[in-house]
Parts: sequence; structure tokens; C-alpha cells
Amino acid sequence: MRHATIVRNTYETKIELQLNLDQTEPVDIQTGVGFFDHMLTLFARHARIALTVKADGDLEVDSHHTVEDIGIALGQALKQALGEKEQINRYGTSFVPMDETLGMVSLDLSGRSFLVFDAELTNPKLGQFDTELTQEFFQAFAFNAQMTLHEKVLYGTNTHHKVESLFKATGRALREAITINPEIKGVNSTKGVL
Repeated sequence: MRHATIVRNTYETKIELQLNLDQTEPVDIQTGVGFFDHMLTLFARHARIALTVKADGDLEVDSHHTVEDIGIALGQALKQALGEKEQINRYGTSFVPMDETLGMVSLDLSGRSFLVFDAELTNPKLGQFDTELTQEFFQAFAFNAQMTLHEKVLYGTNTHHKVESLFKATGRALREAITINPEIKGVNSTKGVL
């Protein structure tokens, strides 16, 4: 079973996160930031993974620490759950339309941490969620999962749609990348290791 539990306690946040790449339930997200709960739920559903997150953060300051630390924990859990990455597709790409918006995500579970983020988010706040934290979350996720992650909004006007297209596309691209492919022997790399 490809699963992991991460407990992360700091002076700013207390997080317990459970991830299972081979099950679709449960999905239970409780971060204290309603819009972010919605985005993580969409991410898990489109990735077809089980994900539970319980977070208690310093929301009286703002949601930055909570969002970033969940990105860290999710990345660590993904890295742990993938183990040696034997027989996974490794790469995933997804385009997701949300009405007038089109988001694209392409990722590589390469062992090399990198983020390219290209999205103009003109509305600074969606509920309690500062939209600039979208990039912070994906950076923390990519760097702790040791993946190369490209996130781009090709066009659109509605900030909610833009952010949602990226979370959905990330989930769908991740599902493609983590899928076991019986035609792959060992790891999907000429180096023999990822």
C-alpha cells in the first residue's frame, strides 16, 4: 500500500495529514480556511486519492502559515508514499477548463524540486484565502515532494476559476504520474533511479 502519515507541529501550526495513493476514500479536509478546504478536496477527488487533513493554525494572523505548512506536509507524504517510484508513469499533464478559464499543469516526479508558476490572480482574496498563497502552496508541495511542477493559467478572468482550474489540473496530472504501469520495469528513468 502506498500511504503515509505526516504530523507537523510548529509554533504556528499543528497538522496531521494522511494520504493513500491507492484508495479514493476518505477525503476529509479541515484547515480552518474554507476556500482552501474546497481546493484540497477538489485536488484529492481529481487525483483519485484518499486524503485527510486536520490543521490548527494561527489564523488570527492570516492563513499563510497554515497553507504553506500543509503544502510541506502534503509534499512529504507524497514522497514517502511513492517509495522507490517503481513502475509509476512519472509524468502527468492536464488541461482543465473552468468556464472562461483554462488551466494547465504538467509535472514530473523526478526527484528534482522546481516550480514554474504563471498565473495572474487579480482578486487578492477569496474568502479567508489570500490568492497569492496559491503559489506558496504549490512551491511548498513541489519542493517537499521533490517534483518538477509547472502551473499555468492560459487565459481567464475569474480568479476563483483560475485557482480552481490549477488545483483540479494538479490532481489530474498527479493521478496520471502516480499510476502503476505494468509495462515499466523498475523506475521510469535511464538512470535507474528517481
